[in-house]
Amino acid sequence: MAREKKEKQQKLQEIKPRPTEPRPRKRRTKYQLSCGAIIFHIYKKEPQYLLVKYPTYWGFVKGLVEPGEDEEKTAFREASEEVGITDLYFIPGFRVTQQWFFRHYKTKQLVRKEAVYLLARTKSWKVKISYEHENYKWVKYDEALKLMRVKATRNLLSQAHNFIMKYIGKL
Repeated sequence: MAREKKEKQQKLQEIKPRPTEPRPRKRRTKYQLSCGAIIFHIYKKEPQYLLVKYPTYWGFVKGLVEPGEDEEKTAFREASEEVGITDLYFIPGFRVTQQWFFRHYKTKQLVRKEAVYLLARTKSWKVKISYEHENYKWVKYDEALKLMRVKATRNLLSQAHNFIMKYIGKL
């Protein structure tokens, strides 16, 4: 019995040669957390949304969370840095997350990105965009939907708009 078992193992080794080099380790997926704000202003009882132009799409201000920051602090800092708005009032009860994967352009490492969006009202119309953006616009809901090419961003705007319209009397 033992002899038959030994012969069987030898045959398997002959059929399946062992690799001479160890297999390369798989890279772990990196995680990034960003926070941003859907900034709006009420004009004639209707919300106007602040959109910023990235190189390939229209969207909202957002950026990576820095050590020691919570979501509101990050969204506030990003609004200040990217569009120069500092009089934000964050609307309680609205918090939407988006998740996606991408490959880092330099390292080619797979990254799992999560972006948390908060809803923020401002009374300021004055915007000073940073170098990160090409342009900005204050627009009504329908116009914003037409400008946005990314479906997930349109869905995000729709959620924010529905939330605002439900509670506009309280704002």
